[in-house]
Amino acid sequence: MALVQVNFISKMLSRTVTFNAIIPLDHISFGKEEVLQQKPLKTLYLLHGAFGNYTDYLSGTRIQRWAEEHNLAVIMPSGENQFYVDKPNRGENYGAYVADELVEFTRNMFPLSHKKEDTFIAGLSMGGYGAMINGLKYHETFSHIGAFSPGLMIDQIIARSELLSVTGWSLDFYDNAFGGIDTIKDSDKDYYYLINQLIENKQDIPKIYLPIGTEDFLLESVRGFKSFADDKEIPLTYIEDEGGHEWDFWDKYVKNFLDWLPLDEKGNYLSSGNVAE
Repeated sequence: MALVQVNFISKMLSRTVTFNAIIPLDHISFGKEEVLQQKPLKTLYLLHGAFGNYTDYLSGTRIQRWAEEHNLAVIMPSGENQFYVDKPNRGENYGAYVADELVEFTRNMFPLSHKKEDTFIAGLSMGGYGAMINGLKYHETFSHIGAFSPGLMIDQIIARSELLSVTGWSLDFYDNAFGGIDTIKDSDKDYYYLINQLIENKQDIPKIYLPIGTEDFLLESVRGFKSFADDKEIPLTYIEDEGGHEWDFWDKYVKNFLDWLPLDEKGNYLSSGNVAE
């Protein structure tokens, strides 16, 4: 298992950026006679939540262990509290950075599959919103979307709802993060609009996996999206389970999401925590 930290100059963000990558290339099999055939890796682009960065999943979940078991590459960038949206008038294109530039850069750097069916995007909270909008917008790149306790709050943001006070952020913060609150509706920041466009154009919608805790402050807004998805008959795996907006919940559902994805069967590999007898 190779754990890599990479710095490179992003044209989309006009500065040097950092991401962590889990690249399972160095397997040692229990079976001495078994020869591992290396093939292009299936890849998950994994987006952190608010206040986080590219290190979050390594400290908050067991993603490194599960990626190794499934022979899955995982790319973990930073979103800097900007909701992974594009603001071209400000030179801040976080969506294009994650879903276009980063995909191209990592495919050139590592032996990753270029196939849509092998490429996935997921995130939690703010990153769940980012995974949703960019997975839909870049539907020709990503086949599956994971949105864990996602910040599907655009209705509340547009309405300047009191719910926003729970996050501790002011309306000015949201106005800045989205490049103007009034720019959200019917744009590439609007998941309802993106889904309606895909349906209107008769294009495939990526499969979506959406777990939410029953004690999560985002539950009602996520239920609103569930009702919309049911009406549109889109491919949604929706789960409500005990838990809040917390790492114990996300650790559990990152694992369950990987079990849901079309990944390789778990391998029988040597590692520091799995030594042959």
